Amino acid sequence: MNLHDLQAAENKLLVQTYQRSPHLFVEGRGVHLIDENGVEYLDLLSGIGVSALGYSHPAIAAAITAQAPRLLHTSNLFFHEHTVPLALRLTEISGMDRVFFCNSGTEAWEAALKIARAHATRLSTFSKPLGRRFLALEHSFHGRTIGSVATTHKLKYRTPFAPVMPEVDFVRFNDTEHLRELFSSDVCAICIEPIQGEGGIHAVSKEFFAAARELCDTTGALLLADEIQCGFGRTGRWFAFQHLGVSPDVLTVAKPLAGGLPIGCMLVTDEVAQSFSPGMHGTTFGGGPLVTAVAAAVIDAIRNDDLLARIRDVGGYFLEQLNLLAARYPGIREVRGRGLMIGLELQSADHAEGVAAAMLDRRIILNRTSETVLRFLPPYILERTHVDQTIAALTEVLADAPVLLAAAASTPGESFHE
Repeated sequence: MNLHDLQAAENKLLVQTYQRSPHLFVEGRGVHLIDENGVEYLDLLSGIGVSALGYSHPAIAAAITAQAPRLLHTSNLFFHEHTVPLALRLTEISGMDRVFFCNSGTEAWEAALKIARAHATRLSTFSKPLGRRFLALEHSFHGRTIGSVATTHKLKYRTPFAPVMPEVDFVRFNDTEHLRELFSSDVCAICIEPIQGEGGIHAVSKEFFAAARELCDTTGALLLADEIQCGFGRTGRWFAFQHLGVSPDVLTVAKPLAGGLPIGCMLVTDEVAQSFSPGMHGTTFGGGPLVTAVAAAVIDAIRNDDLLARIRDVGGYFLEQLNLLAARYPGIREVRGRGLMIGLELQSADHAEGVAAAMLDRRIILNRTSETVLRFLPPYILERTHVDQTIAALTEVLADAPVLLAAAASTPGESFHE
């Protein structure tokens, strides 16, 4: 089926929740996607942070090939051989104690919200009263399910589904005094993305994260770290909170964990894990044999190929080159990020939309988030030569800024988001 026929069929058959770009990709190799005509595109988005090892990686292919003929599903009523090896790897790299496996980031975040409420109930029963309120951050994004949406700041995600889960208040980003002002024993958890992705690649400060930890410790409330986008190696360490000096009670992980297969997980301390007992929470597909086998292989590949060091090196080079570009073009407001999670803030939404479209015309994939920010989430196997290619294209595109602005103004709509 060609692209035109596919578009027509989707328009008729699918619920219209996505504004797709008119490109049909049929294959991927390394850091490139290949369209129906055999044209290669440099992918600096990696499926919105999912394809951590790029495409057709031999470790992922081998794990799928080995497991797929053996066993795909058992249900969680029985044991299989891959949950423990993956759980051991995850607890080792995170410093957490226990794992709950699920299918996606938003499911992992729902589990985190539920265990925070369950923890508050347990504390109120056995020691001291704790409320049911959540504190989340301005510009946060935690997913699409009803609890995740309730802790997501932007009204456009919440308003169509109101009333969403109650008892959520939003703290001004990195405003420690506002956090202290809103915090009380009514709060069961503070919800933080150490680096906000959909919110525009903004990093939480060490001071703010430490204050959140301190406040939680005074009452027994939980510190929840959403690392669905910023975690699992993206910043050059296994998790972004490891740059901040203190640890959360609950950590959620998903996007890159199995290199393209759907999996999510919630990691918790032993203390927090006591708040769930058999029957309180569950999942039909979570932690199945295929995805857990592949996720373990992804961790091993990151270790064996020393990709965290590569992320720090190539990511640092990328940021350096973008800052040099920003010094030449006043249309660039700011460069932000860490490792291979980078945001380039431009002067307007129209400008960002135009640049993203022009880069796609040059066969380089990125996207726009938080209206004015170009988001780069490339595969961890990115090389400096790919950065040079990107900077050359951006230089060319930014030189045509007046033309881009005119074109963007005549083409309404947003580039694709989470």
